[in-house]
Amino acid sequence: MSVVMDERTSLEVAGKRVAVIGLGKSGAAAIRLLQRLGAHVAVADQKPASDLVAALEDLATGDLELHGAGAYESAMRDADMVVVSPGVPLALEPLHRARLSGVRMIGELELASRYLKGRIIAVTGTNGKSTTVTWIGELLRGAGYDSFVGGNLGTPLAEAACASLQGRTWDYVVAEVSSFQLETIETFHPWIGAVLNVTPDHLDRYPSMDAYTATKLRMFDNQTGEDFAVLNADDARLSRASSLGAGVRVLFSRTRPVERGVFVESDTMISVLRGRREEVCRVSELQVRGVHNVENAMAAAAVAGLTGCPTEVINRGLRAFRGLEHVMEVVRVLREVTYINDSKGTNVDATIKALESLSAPAILIAGGREKGGEYPGLAEAVRRKAKRVLLLGEARASLRRALTGACPLAEVGSLDQAVREAAATAAPGDTVLLSPACASFDMFADYRDRGRQFKKCVHELG
Repeated sequence: MSVVMDERTSLEVAGKRVAVIGLGKSGAAAIRLLQRLGAHVAVADQKPASDLVAALEDLATGDLELHGAGAYESAMRDADMVVVSPGVPLALEPLHRARLSGVRMIGELELASRYLKGRIIAVTGTNGKSTTVTWIGELLRGAGYDSFVGGNLGTPLAEAACASLQGRTWDYVVAEVSSFQLETIETFHPWIGAVLNVTPDHLDRYPSMDAYTATKLRMFDNQTGEDFAVLNADDARLSRASSLGAGVRVLFSRTRPVERGVFVESDTMISVLRGRREEVCRVSELQVRGVHNVENAMAAAAVAGLTGCPTEVINRGLRAFRGLEHVMEVVRVLREVTYINDSKGTNVDATIKALESLSAPAILIAGGREKGGEYPGLAEAVRRKAKRVLLLGEARASLRRALTGACPLAEVGSLDQAVREAAATAAPGDTVLLSPACASFDMFADYRDRGRQFKKCVHELG
């Protein structure tokens, strides 16, 4: 099957000096794309310059200027444009000064989007992005569409853009997009943009929830009346949003019917996207747990429906989906105790939803690096769903303050100790849940590393 391609304006960077700030996964992909476009690239990162060489071993490093140890200003000197990696805050003083002086500053998302060959479907939200993007990709593949799935999840969009420069096209490019990436867009223009939810997160980077929400809603800035804005009608902040660009609103709701979109009625998911009411699937037939996954399923169904996927294909794809690694992943059942890896639960709302999805008493393992220091609603969820909480990482003390009185608490020094203590105190029928409500970077490389170490510890139990 094929679809109409969107036209996009290329950037004139051949022969220009472009600084790339931050050498994460997306930064390396941006460098590769800029080199293909003929730019002279300078790279700056917090790592020492010697480490940058090793990180860029698959690139033509002889054509790169390397500036280690946070030498951002030297990399940006005389730059025609700066590409900022999402993990680098724009509020950093060298970047702030450069912007005030008029230096053009974009991100890998904006850069890559100029060269992608395929209609863009973009998904953001505090929680559920990776699950929903993957689910959409499965539904589109089931309908016979050729789709790229990546972005903030998996393969950076700049890698897809490099492939497009060599002639690769897709029917759809399905991208997970973060608020950090949306900070630096100019023309980024998804044909379908979806915002799943907005709950407290990254308040170590944003001054307020209003600022965080506004950044998420930049998804719709460049849409026209031929585009679609998919929104969670049950999210208070999204339902209050008034300025969303010109895209046609498509809603999904667990709690009420919607005029255009997808909603739940009793146990049935209903679509009203094609001028008639269609039953999509039974909610009880979904294999993934929790009301949050019902919302993810509705968002995926809405997006797939807008692309023209047949309802029977959407039905099969929703029922077949088994979820992602590190998202409510059942690791093992040992002596009638279920061990669940929800390491991707890096904020309080994700952990609350994980707890709410459980029917069995839970021993919760939580903690890590804080992302704002507030845990609204967590104590109440713990009081109702957890029999014990094991606290680890830098956030131990603040979590103890937030959860005192909700249930018995204990501090542990390592993930291995947490798993062993949980196993020693769990009774048949209990669930041991790793859902940290915090970032992982105090003790682990990332949430994937944390989740895999948790699984290793669980599998080593006797």
